[in-house]
Amino acid sequence: MPGGFSGKALFSRVCFSSTHCLPILVIAFIAACGDSGSGTRVTTPGSTPEPTPDPGPLFSTAEELGESLFFDTNLSLNRTQACATCHDPERAFTDSRLDPNGLPPAFSVGDDGFSQVSRNVPTAAYASSTPAFQFGSHVRFNSQQPDYEGYLGGQFLDGRATDLESQAKGPPLGALEMGMPDEASVVERLQENPDYVKSFKAIYGDEVFDDVDAAYDAMAGSIAAFERTDFFSSFDSKYDKSLTGDYVYAPDSKAALGKALFFSQQFTNCATCHQLAANGNRSEVFTNFEYHNIGTPVNVEARIAGNISLDDLDEGLFGHPDVDDPAQMGKYRVPTLRNVAVTGPYMNNGVFRKLDTVIRFYDQFLTGSDNFLNPETGAPWREPPFPNTMSLVELEDGGKLSESDIEGLVCFLLTLTDERYEPLIEEDSLVCD
Repeated sequence: MPGGFSGKALFSRVCFSSTHCLPILVIAFIAACGDSGSGTRVTTPGSTPEPTPDPGPLFSTAEELGESLFFDTNLSLNRTQACATCHDPERAFTDSRLDPNGLPPAFSVGDDGFSQVSRNVPTAAYASSTPAFQFGSHVRFNSQQPDYEGYLGGQFLDGRATDLESQAKGPPLGALEMGMPDEASVVERLQENPDYVKSFKAIYGDEVFDDVDAAYDAMAGSIAAFERTDFFSSFDSKYDKSLTGDYVYAPDSKAALGKALFFSQQFTNCATCHQLAANGNRSEVFTNFEYHNIGTPVNVEARIAGNISLDDLDEGLFGHPDVDDPAQMGKYRVPTLRNVAVTGPYMNNGVFRKLDTVIRFYDQFLTGSDNFLNPETGAPWREPPFPNTMSLVELEDGGKLSESDIEGLVCFLLTLTDERYEPLIEEDSLVCD
């Protein structure tokens, strides 16, 4: 894992479960004693030393190179931050650092040690399933609403990066993230590493460093190639295993109730935005990549702690450089629910800490709801920052939830956790069996 690497680079393997292993860079020191022991080459005076064989590039594929780049803190201005800093694979590709209260942060701190963006870092897991940013339409499943037409896909919560390659180009140059001044500076950092130079040339051609744009594109392409490996998308949760018969939801369990509610066309609106394919599809990622404004309140506490103005509101999709429609104000791409049990805090700004709170927040829009208060604060839900663009048709669809319904939905969401992250589920979670 990143941090503290020194010495000669060798390949080993790291396993997150008994079935999932991936090559990853590890470090070892190799030293020779310098005497005439068995490890020393003796050269006869006057003879020509045998040439040392060229070991070849350390990284032979874009995926291997991208893996090293993903963990490389040298690509940030102060050499403290890598992609993996905010997308730590040990915490389902979210920020594993803790805030001053000892909790996962709502906003991540940048390479300078204090700057913060006003969004919660989304997981990078399953990001390769996200389609390119586009205006289009798709079929909805288990929904009483008509099929969707509007903006879809793209990376980042506002879709401003079309695909993984363009997304990978952003953070190194982000003033509030890795802080590098320009692409040329990043390429210079790449060339400080002889293994990178040799590997880039082997994979992308001997002239790759002759052009800054080509070298920067190659870096981004390598990171994207790594993100497309099954290291990021394992599809081995209990839900996935239920599709192959390797796991069975006990018929009378809370999780089974939650599963039935989630995929119900009549009783909930969950699937309207969080189902991509027909029931039972083994590549389901629990988002259909639509954009919606659900009225998430401003995270006042996190903004104050990060010295971020309360008046500088995040405009969401309307901030996309190719979107000039005010009706898109405050809309964000629907996130995946995979690993949602271990990737809090929740919403685009990390305003809620618990899944139970999120479900109650949604329930407040339903006729007859009893969820008037935020259970985390004991106060009424704060007002939405952009009330005129809210997706009320979708939000008001369905019937209010009972306490057992809420527990069931939480229990079902727990079963969307990848096998390797199940130990991260909080011990005080509901008893769902």
